[in-house]
Amino acid sequence: MKEIEFILYVSDQQKSKDFYQQLLNIKPSLDVPGMTEFKLNEGVKLGLMPEGGIAKIIDGKISHPSNGQGIPRCELYLVVENAQEFMDKGIKLGGKEISKLSDRDWGDRVGYISDVDGHIIAFAERG
Repeated sequence: MKEIEFILYVSDQQKSKDFYQQLLNIKPSLDVPGMTEFKLNEGVKLGLMPEGGIAKIIDGKISHPSNGQGIPRCELYLVVENAQEFMDKGIKLGGKEISKLSDRDWGDRVGYISDVDGHIIAFAERG
């Protein structure tokens, strides 16, 4: 694999772009109607695609993404140095706290929030 991109289907591209731009403190590497991308690391991007855009591609073969609004179907797991700061910032930007920052049985200290569309974001610290 040369590159990995995770694409979240969002109800409002601008609102989601603003949320992630402020949360991650990075500017999009691509921002055009229909797709916003953030380079998270070398070879790893986070994409934001409007639900209507993907609906044209799936063309009725599976449910429209808006039917699953707020239902967690994936998790963005970000290893950071200051998880609580990211969680607090995400909540201030309109996200919701899902699970407080705490030590998990797999060895990481992790807290969970949801973004403005209900996607789950985990902020993890490695011990």
